Amino acid sequence: MLQKIGFQPGINKQITATGAEGQWIDCDNVRFRYGTPEKIGGWNQLGTINENELTGAGRGLHHFVNTLGRRYAIIGTNRILYAFSGGVFYDIHPIKTTTTLTNAFTTTNGSPTVTISFSTGHGINPQDIILLDNFTAITNSNFSASDFNDKKFMVTSVPSTTTITITMPSNETGSGATTSGGIRVQHYFPVGSAVQEKGFGWGLGSWGGEASNPVTTTLNGALLDDANGTGGSGTSIVLADATQFPSSGTNFIQVGNEEISYTGVTGGTTLTGITRAVRNSTRSSHSDGASVKNSTDYVAWGEAASGDLVLEPGMWSIDNFGDKAICLIHDSSVFEWDSSLSNATETRCTIISGAPTASRHMVVSTPDRHLVFYGTETTIGDTSTQDDMFIRFSDQEDINTYTPTATNTAGTQRLADGSQIRGAIRGRDAIYVWTDTALFTQRFVGSPFTFAFSQVGTNCGLAGQNACVEVDGAAYWMSENGFFRYAGKLESLPCLVEDFVFDDINMESGNQMISAGLNNLFGEVMWFYPQATSTVVNRMVAYNYFDSSPQRPVWTVGTLSRTMWRDSAVFTKPHALEYDASTDTSHDVIGNTEGRTSYYEHETGTDQNRNGTITAIASNISSGDFDISQRRGITGQSTGMADLRGDGEFIMKIRRFIPDFISQTGDTQVTLQLRNFPNDSQSSSALGPFTVTSSTQKVDTRARARAIALKVANTGSSQSWKLGTFRLDIQPDGRR
Repeated sequence: MLQKIGFQPGINKQITATGAEGQWIDCDNVRFRYGTPEKIGGWNQLGTINENELTGAGRGLHHFVNTLGRRYAIIGTNRILYAFSGGVFYDIHPIKTTTTLTNAFTTTNGSPTVTISFSTGHGINPQDIILLDNFTAITNSNFSASDFNDKKFMVTSVPSTTTITITMPSNETGSGATTSGGIRVQHYFPVGSAVQEKGFGWGLGSWGGEASNPVTTTLNGALLDDANGTGGSGTSIVLADATQFPSSGTNFIQVGNEEISYTGVTGGTTLTGITRAVRNSTRSSHSDGASVKNSTDYVAWGEAASGDLVLEPGMWSIDNFGDKAICLIHDSSVFEWDSSLSNATETRCTIISGAPTASRHMVVSTPDRHLVFYGTETTIGDTSTQDDMFIRFSDQEDINTYTPTATNTAGTQRLADGSQIRGAIRGRDAIYVWTDTALFTQRFVGSPFTFAFSQVGTNCGLAGQNACVEVDGAAYWMSENGFFRYAGKLESLPCLVEDFVFDDINMESGNQMISAGLNNLFGEVMWFYPQATSTVVNRMVAYNYFDSSPQRPVWTVGTLSRTMWRDSAVFTKPHALEYDASTDTSHDVIGNTEGRTSYYEHETGTDQNRNGTITAIASNISSGDFDISQRRGITGQSTGMADLRGDGEFIMKIRRFIPDFISQTGDTQVTLQLRNFPNDSQSSSALGPFTVTSSTQKVDTRARARAIALKVANTGSSQSWKLGTFRLDIQPDGRR
């Protein structure tokens, strides 16, 4: 007899396939809508073809409309900050230093390497970005001025404090340049690593890193914010006492949050062979008498440095203060970019004067219009005072004033529960602030306190900076041990894929790469994360708050890899970033070795379009096993008819199935997975796949098995589907 087969919405991976009778157990590129599964929408890469691959890994994305009605997306990678408008990407990254050189280029026949020499320390690190312009000429070289002028390069190496190298796309065929004309070198503000790694670097203080029995002393003379040593000249740093510091090999000291390497010790007081701002730290000025610590060997929570210290990736916090985009480099400076200027796309971000110079996170509080910094400095301008639990906010309507007075609304606050502020987002009536252990609300109350802070959750900390979203007055986030919701009260989200996700995720060295996104059109909150074996984002998990109920939460999983996501509001469709870690160069930086980012518009068509090349989006969904029992009459006798969802007592005979799709474009493949016992391999006993079209009436199968599972999939382009109610022609066929 023909029987309808139905399944509960959502994926359940908390039980076995045998136990998941009447449920779906796995999927990819599938969502649930009104309780039924369907393939997700396609996506299209934005920007001009062949000029739309952004350098580095996308770690920040913000949309806004300025007062002139122009729509902007501000995109921050770990190397460059871009503004996107009118289908074009504009480089608006801030410049840290500008140096004019003469006769600074050296090349060698047969090599693509160009050495650039500076008269003083340059403060540039490998993989930093430089922009060359105003180049007049080069002699004894096949390279010309046009090969360098108005070109961005990724620095290949730093042989010394006064030299750097870049790599050209081709080899030098001339005798080798020894002289050149004038050139200007503009050094981009460093952002950080493309991925989160174990080891040294940013995060030492944040993650509890401490030197193993560190030797400490003080500076004997100030260090300026340049590449030089004590007094702003030379390659040495004078300490009050350096007798106990390691004196051979490459060693490290920490001054404030800056890491400095050195190669020798002379006179018991002087470190020689110094290199400023190493281990991806940020160079800054340090006063005479500042504390100096030996940082050659670090440990975290009593463990070896190589195992537990984390180098956080280069990240951005991006918001807008009216027409101004506000852009904070994680653990570094904050910048503004004025979109209202007539030549806005030709201008760059500039540092916000008066603002903190080292902060973990930033949010613009609206409608009261305060700029709020989290994990910031207790003394503005002194990076050594950065406190991971400290909050500082500006005067109302004034992003340049942060010192509290009797006549302004600037102020500070330190949170008590946790070791670091992980992130913050603006909500309907409050800012939600997370530490690694707790949730706080921050509400504007006016003078004299400006903001009121309340702890509303414990043991619910945020996994990473971007692992949270807010929708319709509710905050959703991923913690290091579960999913949570706050809408006036703290709730732990019931999750039927929880064990799968948290066994799958690289939480130890990938928490800061977790990114949440909202697709309000379909009621989805998504989290993108790196698998345990991956250093880049390559998985996702989604919660459907439209279809979910306390009795049946609706979750899906998949392989969609997005580093950042923003919902449709400013733009008509959701936008997202995807990072390709391959070393293929992006269009705008010569010598890029850190991969590139693509910017997509989602929920368009059925396929993926990258740089004009259209490929299929493969989707699939698989059910748990179902079996049959024989129906019995009132007297207990067998009727010869079958009931699905039995106990496996009977072998079932399946003669045919009748497909049913609410909508279908192109072909869909349907497979019946057959097995007799839970430990049997489904793959070795699959029946199908059967190709089903919109005109397919039935599919003959003639199959026998004790248990059956259904799989629906598509693999080709221009294909989509939304499942209806399948029917099986099925009957009991004996107990053996």
